Amino acid sequence: MVWYMFLILGIEVVISYFIGNISFARILSKYKKGDITKNGSGNPGSTNMLRTYGAKIGFLTLFLDILKGVLPALMGYLTFLGESNSYFMLVGLYACGLGVVLGHMFPVCYKFKGGKGVATTLGVFAVADPLIMLFVFIGAFIYVLFFEYVSVASLLIVTIMSIIEVYKISETLPQGIALTIRVLIFVLFTLVWFAHRQNIQRLLVGKENKANLKKALKKVIKQEKNDKPKN
Repeated sequence: MVWYMFLILGIEVVISYFIGNISFARILSKYKKGDITKNGSGNPGSTNMLRTYGAKIGFLTLFLDILKGVLPALMGYLTFLGESNSYFMLVGLYACGLGVVLGHMFPVCYKFKGGKGVATTLGVFAVADPLIMLFVFIGAFIYVLFFEYVSVASLLIVTIMSIIEVYKISETLPQGIALTIRVLIFVLFTLVWFAHRQNIQRLLVGKENKANLKKALKKVIKQEKNDKPKN
């Protein structure tokens, strides 16, 4: 391991931050001739996009925000590929992952007014453990279908993945490296919970907004049927 690898990683973290500044919710809402920050909750995220523009645009925003987390995390992970100390790959993964989430939540391009970072964080965890991430995501999706609280599902999925990833860190790793990885994961976890502080307050008083996913999906299916050419 040579010093310039960490210099490269530092540059990649900065690049990751600016990748995080790309607001797909704003871009897609502009395409729909609107401004998502002036609709619904005002949050430039997939849930507000779903409520405002429907399931198709909502899921497209979700996919793009997840992808936005995947690419920088993968870049950081691959930086140390081939090094004898492979555990540095996890440091790269979570360092760039934290960079992109910070960019999403506090984008300098939008006066530091960003989204809540859930989908982008999921993209980071998807690089760390894609199979477990998939199972946890499916579980959260089913929860939203029946109970309609996206904020609860978001906090659950990030919490579960954080616990799993911290637990997986091998005790055989050098103490400093293991601590660094755990701190990076904890900061990601804390940022998402902090971003949901108002949602938590509304949940406690029973005033949290719901997202009727079943209704949104039925609307898409109905529209697809109506758009089908009739023989």
